[in-house]
Amino acid sequence: MKIERIEAHRIPVNRRGAWVFVTVRAENGITGIGEASQGGHSDRALSILGSLTPSLVGSDVPSVEAFHARFYAQDEGRAYHTAVSAIEHALWDIKGKSLGVPAHELLGGPVRDQLRLYANINRATVDRTPAGFARGAAQAVLDGFTAVKLAPFDDLRPSDMARRSLGPATRLGIDRVRAVRAEVGEDVDVMVDCHARFSPGAAVQAASELDDLGLCWLEDAVACDDIDGLRHVYENTSMPIATGETVRTLSGFRRLLRERVTDYIMPDVKHVGGILALKKISAMAQAANVLVAPHNPSGPVATAASVQCMATVPNFAILEYAWGEADWRAGLIDPAESVEAGMLACSQHSGLGVALSYDAIARSTAR
Repeated sequence: MKIERIEAHRIPVNRRGAWVFVTVRAENGITGIGEASQGGHSDRALSILGSLTPSLVGSDVPSVEAFHARFYAQDEGRAYHTAVSAIEHALWDIKGKSLGVPAHELLGGPVRDQLRLYANINRATVDRTPAGFARGAAQAVLDGFTAVKLAPFDDLRPSDMARRSLGPATRLGIDRVRAVRAEVGEDVDVMVDCHARFSPGAAVQAASELDDLGLCWLEDAVACDDIDGLRHVYENTSMPIATGETVRTLSGFRRLLRERVTDYIMPDVKHVGGILALKKISAMAQAANVLVAPHNPSGPVATAASVQCMATVPNFAILEYAWGEADWRAGLIDPAESVEAGMLACSQHSGLGVALSYDAIARSTAR
């Protein structure tokens, strides 16, 4: 079975960028899908996809391991890794469809039939006041989510780290978190993403101001390659720590896990090489007694790929969901994405369990 063609579909979403879906069609008519979205840098991923296509079209559909060994280079950049990951998703989809089984059956079988999601409200929150964040969180809860995440410290600048006391930008971020907690109550999990804005010392100071809120985790208080900084935050704060969304290689995650500086790791199926790499990283985390909460501010195809993998992972915790970005999102795939009570069922259809709706893609592209 040879690869007949590879195509990409760019779907404008909002000011933060686009979703990029990839189709790999085999000569027998089976088409696999993947996602190569990476925020506002889709042109680079599209260019790399174009450069990879001649090496694959006309060749036999490779096994996932053979494809990864040939194309996933450790020292390539994020856009390259994203393009390779999207094709890898599609290979799983083709293999599952060829055998008539969902991808999760090829990954060892499921340990759960639905996955808990948290609503990332950050991109949908235009009003960045504490009240604006609180309204977004409240709406996500009304939509059925039992966990929400915000990025309240995006106003911080390096100059804010020069002071010994917490400055106005940090105080504003703390007020945003407090407003969200007050709005959603104690029964909803609240995650805080710091986008690596803090120095280690300032992160500990800010975390102490949030101690009484019972946060689910503090995410990326410092850059995830700053192991000493991560250790300082991990050892001097009471709340769980999450990190790893920018790590893309097995060796990078091995280092992070070996140092024991986090409670949750956040690999992204779009950047780590795809579904099989995500499964391998999860197994490494299980051996280190660390939970997996995949990074997934993504479209419905990457979400479907993440769900197929995480259904098989014993140490899965929760999956990110890009809440509120596009009200037409669900219809981009068939069957339509259906989030109920903050949960997403693992499809039992073959492959990734979903297909692209080309009519919906055409309408979205024309917006």
